[in-house]
This record gives sequence, structure tokens and C-alpha cells, in this order.
Amino acid sequence: MKTFRGTYTVMITPFDERGELDLPALRRFVDWQIEQGIHGLIPLGSTGEFLSLSDEEHVAVAETVIRQAAGRVPVLVGTGAEDTRQSVRLSRRAESLGADGVMIIPPFYSTPTDDELVHHYKTIGDAIGIPVMVYNNPATANVDLKPQLVARIAEIPNCLYIKESTLEVTRVRDIIRLCGDRMTVFGGILGFESFVEGAQGWVAVASNIAPGPLARLFELVADEEKIREARDLYLRYLPLIEFVGGQYYVAGSKALLRHMGFPVGNPRPPRLPLPADRDAMARDIVRTLDLAFRQAA
Repeated sequence: MKTFRGTYTVMITPFDERGELDLPALRRFVDWQIEQGIHGLIPLGSTGEFLSLSDEEHVAVAETVIRQAAGRVPVLVGTGAEDTRQSVRLSRRAESLGADGVMIIPPFYSTPTDDELVHHYKTIGDAIGIPVMVYNNPATANVDLKPQLVARIAEIPNCLYIKESTLEVTRVRDIIRLCGDRMTVFGGILGFESFVEGAQGWVAVASNIAPGPLARLFELVADEEKIREARDLYLRYLPLIEFVGGQYYVAGSKALLRHMGFPVGNPRPPRLPLPADRDAMARDIVRTLDLAFRQAA
């Protein structure tokens, strides 16, 4: 069982001009991310538009990323679903495809109770032999996995990680305090701040665009304790991090990649391409940070 640590990209899903899955582009994207120094990859998360993909496309994306990564970095597959049985099925399938772990958001419509959430994660955890990264995002899941509840979930043997996606950075501190080594925290929105509080990773949207610098940000804080240097790097890339926050995280990421020279298609409806004014902002960010999609020969 691998240990997960560092900056992990929650990946976009490339589409072609017709809006169909573009697997050759996905393979190139995996290689570029790894060449740039990313520590891990997570396909089929929210940024990957997992709810807008067919079951066959889910399989194709997971299989392509796992095969192309070829063990160079860990791959966690998003397997969240409203139905516990469906999440079990998706998680078992991810394991059979060779995933190193799964990332699971809570059921996002039924607003389950704490007891129901513990049962949900235990049922999934008992069904597979790879680690589960619990995903707390109250804005999209309609439930909040507060530190006291996370401590209960941490009693499940292979629920070993959490992506904590609130703006309350003290959650990182409290989860570590309550769970000890039973639960490793990854930041979801606040990368730098989470590292300072003791998080051992970051599931990042912005690393779709700048994998190298945002992987380096983790190393500066967690491995080298160079906080001032890390903060300077963080502030340099903060406009990018903020740009892909909020409702435009998918469309914004895809627009930025297009301006970098790597077209990955538009998001699928109901998401739309960026409005013209925000697309101009994306172009300016690419120019200011000198971002480009360059692959090794």
C-alpha cells in the first residue's frame, strides 16, 4: 500500500472539438504532469466533470490515467456516488484497474446523518483493499464532515486520508489533533496554509496549469521548512489559484490550458466556456506567469 504525500492534481478531462473524450490528449496530459514534477494524480473528481461522463467514459478515463502513469506517481480515482452500492461498485472497479486509492465525496443530495456517513464509508472501506481519501466539500456535498465526525471515520481501517476543502484552515489542525496518524490531511482549497498547519498534501485544481511550481510549494514547506520562500512562491501563483476557484474552476482550467497551447475542449453542459472578459483574464494570467505546455521530446 503506497503512502500518499505532496501536491496531487485533480485532473481535467480533455474533450475534442465535438465534445467527445480525447484519450490521446489525456495521455499527453498525464506525461506532462509527471514530467513537471507532480506528486500524484486524481482523475474523475469534480474538476474532471465526473457527473457529466458516461459509465464507459469513467472506465476509459481511469484506465488511461492508470496505464499512462505506469506507477510513476500514485493515482487515486474519484468514485463518489449518491448510492452507497454504486460507490462500492466504482471503487471495486478502480481497484481492479490498478488504482492506488480512491477519493470519495459524501452522497451529495440525500444530506445523510453522521451515522449514515460513517456507515457509507465503512461499507465502501470494507469492500476494497486500497486506501480511501474522504473528501469534505460542504459547498457541493451539502454535508460537512467536521473534525469530530472525521475522527469517527478515521476508525475505519483504510479510510486513511481526507481532502479538507473548506476555508477553515484550523480544520487541518483539529483533524490532526483528534485523529493522530489514523488520518492524513490533504488541503483542498488552501494549499500553503494547510501545509503550515501540518497537512501532508494538497489536492489542487491549479496544478492542472502549474504542476511544477505547486509541487515545489509543498516541498518548500513540508520538506525544507523554507516558509518565507514558499510564501513568496505562493503569492506569485495566487492569482492563478484564485482564478480557478469558485464556479469557473472547470471552464477556467480548460481556458488557461488552451491559452498555454494545449487545447482540451470545452466543459460539458450545463457548464459553458468562459465569458469573454474572464477568458481575457485567463490569457493575461498565462502571459504574466509565462505558462506554457511544453513536453519533453
